[in-house]
Amino acid sequence: MLVRFWGTRGSLPVAQKADAIRSKIARALVAAGGRNFADDAEAAAFAEASLDFATYGAYGGATSCVEIEGADDAYFVCDMGSGLREFGIDAFRRCAAGHPRTYHIFLSHLHWDHIMGFPFFGPAFDPGATIVIHSGHPDAEQALRRQQEEISFPVPFDWLRAKISFEVHGMAEPFEVAGVTVTLIRQHHSHDSYGYHLARDGRSVIYSTDSEHKVDNMDAEAAFEAFFAAADLVICDTMYSLGDSVSLKQDWGHSSNVVAVDLCHAAGAKRLALFHHEPTYTDADIQRMHAETVRYEELVREERPPLQVLCAYDGLEVTI
Repeated sequence: MLVRFWGTRGSLPVAQKADAIRSKIARALVAAGGRNFADDAEAAAFAEASLDFATYGAYGGATSCVEIEGADDAYFVCDMGSGLREFGIDAFRRCAAGHPRTYHIFLSHLHWDHIMGFPFFGPAFDPGATIVIHSGHPDAEQALRRQQEEISFPVPFDWLRAKISFEVHGMAEPFEVAGVTVTLIRQHHSHDSYGYHLARDGRSVIYSTDSEHKVDNMDAEAAFEAFFAAADLVICDTMYSLGDSVSLKQDWGHSSNVVAVDLCHAAGAKRLALFHHEPTYTDADIQRMHAETVRYEELVREERPPLQVLCAYDGLEVTI
C-alpha cells in the first residue's frame, strides 16, 4: 500500500501569508551565504540538504484528505476535506492513463472541515464515475446534500453526474471493499467520529482523526490499543499539546502528540503520522512539535521497539 496525504490541517484551510514566505526566503538566503547555483535543480538540492523543512518546504493548508493506494481497481480515500479537490484533479490524470473510475470514500465524521471538498470534487461531475461513500453515520447523505443547498452552494447535489451511493457500517464488523478489509471504531467527538482499520496482505493502516482520548476512561483506551495493534502506520489526531488537550481544550474532541505516542507504543505500532494540525500553527510550530514528539518517543521507549514518528504534510507519500 501507498499512503498519500492530500490535506493534513484541522478545522479550516489555511494559506501561507506573504510575510511567512518572505521570512523563509530570507532564512534561505542567509544560509546560502552568497553561494551561486547553476540552475534551479542545484539550488533545490542545496535547500533540501542544508535547510530545515519549515524553511525549504511547507506542511500545507488543506483539510483532511488521505489516499491509500492498494485496493483492487479502485481509489481509496479517507475524508473529503479541502484536499479532496487536488486529489480529484490528480485522479483525472490517472484515469486518463487507464485507472478505473471507482472511488471508495471513508468518512470519519460529518463536520464541515471533513466534507467541504466534496462540492469541488471533479469526479463527482463525471457520468462515468462510481463513488461509494462509507460512513458510520446514517445521516451522511443528509449532511452532503445540505451543504449543497442553494443557500450554501450554487450547484445542487442532484446536478452531480457520477453514480453516488452511501453505505452505513457498524462497529467491529469487518467488511471487504475492493480487496481491503475495513473495520470501524467509534471515537470520542461531537456527533461521533469513526476511526478506520484498513488491512491487506498482512499490512495495515489506521486512520484515526478527531478523537479525544480521556485518561478517566481506560476501557476505551484499551479498545484503541487493540484497534491499533501492530499497525504499520497510524495516522492520528495530534492537534494539541498535552497541556492544551487536558486543560484549555478539554472536551473539544481532539488529542495530543504525547497520547498518540503512548497509544502506539502500547499497541506495538511501527509508525505514527502526526495529523490534523492546528490551523493557527506556523510551519515552525509544527516542526517544533514534531521534534518534541520524536524526543518524547525516545525518552519513553524503554525496551520497546522504536516507533518511527512522521509529521504529515500535504504531498507526503508513505510506502507500507
